[in-house]
Amino acid sequence: MKLLPVAVAALLLIPVSPVARAEEMPTFRLTIRQGHFIPEAMEVPAGKKFRLLLKNEGPGPEEFESAELRKEKVLAEGAESFLIFQALAPGSYPFFGEFHPSTARGRIIAR
Repeated sequence: MKLLPVAVAALLLIPVSPVARAEEMPTFRLTIRQGHFIPEAMEVPAGKKFRLLLKNEGPGPEEFESAELRKEKVLAEGAESFLIFQALAPGSYPFFGEFHPSTARGRIIAR
């Protein structure tokens, strides 16, 4: 019976590789520059959770917003942030920026 707590403690000390965890969630970058999203179209794997890194290079604030994806995030000039997306069904999902509605448009394409 004394071996059980030792065995459990030993299992808790086995490191989980941070590389393995990072590989589980693909990461994509989206830059906001002069009222435009770069890139305007971004392909992501359908059926897989992913992270979107956002960076606003300015000038001024901008927002990432998508009604279809139920996501929004406002970034001040120079700010960086991220959004986590649950697995998407195949399709095209538009997004826009409220501060530059005529130019800040894009889409995420899940394939």
